[in-house]
Amino acid sequence: MDNMKQKIEVAMGRRLADLVIKNSQIVNVFTQTLTQGDVAIFNGEIVGIGSYEGVEELDGTGKYLAPGLIDAHMHIESSLVLPSEFGKVSLAHGVTALITDPHEIANVYGVDGLKFMLEDSQKSKADIYTMLPSCVPATQFEQGGAVLHAADLKPFYDNKQVLGLAEMMNYPAVLAGADEEVEKMHDALSANKKVDGHGAGLTAQELNAYIGAGIKTDHECTTIEEAAARLERGMSVLIREGSAAKNALALFPIVQEKNMRHFMFCTDDKHLDEVYEEGSIDHIVRMAIQAGIPPVMAITMGSYNAATCYGLETIGAIAPGYQADFVLLNDLASFDIAQVYKNGELVAEAGVYLPTEETPSYAFPPSVNIQPLTKNDLALTIPSGYQGRMIGVLPNSIVTEPIVEAVETDAQHLFVPSLEKEQLKIAVIERHFASGKIGLGIVKGLGLKRGAIATTIAHDSHHLIVCGTSDEEMLFAVSALEEIGGGMVVVCEGKVLASCHLEIAGLLSAKPWQAAMKDILGINEAVKQLKEVDDFHMMLTVSFLALPVIPTYKMTINGLFDVRSFNYVEVAVPPKSE
Repeated sequence: MDNMKQKIEVAMGRRLADLVIKNSQIVNVFTQTLTQGDVAIFNGEIVGIGSYEGVEELDGTGKYLAPGLIDAHMHIESSLVLPSEFGKVSLAHGVTALITDPHEIANVYGVDGLKFMLEDSQKSKADIYTMLPSCVPATQFEQGGAVLHAADLKPFYDNKQVLGLAEMMNYPAVLAGADEEVEKMHDALSANKKVDGHGAGLTAQELNAYIGAGIKTDHECTTIEEAAARLERGMSVLIREGSAAKNALALFPIVQEKNMRHFMFCTDDKHLDEVYEEGSIDHIVRMAIQAGIPPVMAITMGSYNAATCYGLETIGAIAPGYQADFVLLNDLASFDIAQVYKNGELVAEAGVYLPTEETPSYAFPPSVNIQPLTKNDLALTIPSGYQGRMIGVLPNSIVTEPIVEAVETDAQHLFVPSLEKEQLKIAVIERHFASGKIGLGIVKGLGLKRGAIATTIAHDSHHLIVCGTSDEEMLFAVSALEEIGGGMVVVCEGKVLASCHLEIAGLLSAKPWQAAMKDILGINEAVKQLKEVDDFHMMLTVSFLALPVIPTYKMTINGLFDVRSFNYVEVAVPPKSE
């Protein structure tokens, strides 16, 4: 109560504010206007807009003051660093709040992984909220390192960090009214929490049922038609621009003044080096402005809209009663960030995070548990006269193209990779329980011309995935990855060109973000040595080739999966079958 009285005193001008930003152009997300004036801050909260005096005063003349940005949906594990470390990089880009889905680590360590992410998130100055993983594993066809049932998730809704149930990827189960999925959604809605969608490829009728089940957001729109279908049914659309999935430019044209309140921005999956170099939500805001969306509207979609959607009533705007989370801009049109404030504290300037904090230390068990491999384990038979059903890579997309075409084989009718046809072998190796399960297939269009790449980041069950130009290269890559205990490796001609050790679940580095980024950049440079054209993020693209909820063909430890029929299909296609 004393704090409330003090805030009233400051707001009324009878007491000095802790900090006053003087004479800036204030972005108003409510009226879509700019207002010149002072912003008064007390105890980390905005208490007044107008004319104020403070203990500390900063001249904002010529600057624009906008709310801190919010990433409406993302997986911190895709940054490959701890939440507490990623928060530092995010704040440097004006992102003061993140809404995360830790389903990557949950697929490896289950409830323990979820608890770990919640615990480490609290060590960040950024507000890191959590949507509980809805699909661990992603479908009933997968076997990961853990399973999360509705009963496992329900206790977490009492945690203030938890905002709801994350992307419901298993839409066939939802549409079938499966008990487990219905119970998970019911528990979230009963706790007055949000349920996020993941409705790639849904028909109009399926969308009706999906939304009617209580799912009110979707970040999987790739076309204006898909976005329009969701808007017409009351859904909010998250415009995504990540490392592999880039949908912003395709969706910006549908944004208008009359519907802009139903759009938010998200990165979904974006690697640390790209966030550092290019930006996060600030990058999408700049893209939107360059595409012709008014700057204040773009900022609103990158802040207030997400806060409103997820019931975060004290962030996302510059107004009394809101947290003093804001950015000072040198220029509105280019969204050039001069300074970032979190709870009234200057945390970043000129793109540099200012506070000095040690990286937490954690101990996790080894995460690569596989059976010894031989060349016979990678033998893929294609009978004489048969064609190969293969995964077609689409640059800058996690959707794949279904391809059936002729392949090369040896005298034993075993598939032989063809660099000319861009046909390579892909294997997904079970790595949680050393079961010996291996899924083998063919991938086309990856662009690898020599060597092999392997990683323990293989959405969503996160087994070991490897692609290469020969069995020998693939076996060496697997051995190198097992030796470092998980992460990413790039090999060629019996040499490890680069490795990135991800000791936490095979997904996260325990290093400070700067050291982790050095390892990531080393991987990226090594990959370039194996390609002729550097036109998309190969390692990230490969990590999504095992996700059987995104069309069309995907590879799992049980074989090739067709998302359209939601079942497994044979790699070898007999004559005239398709």
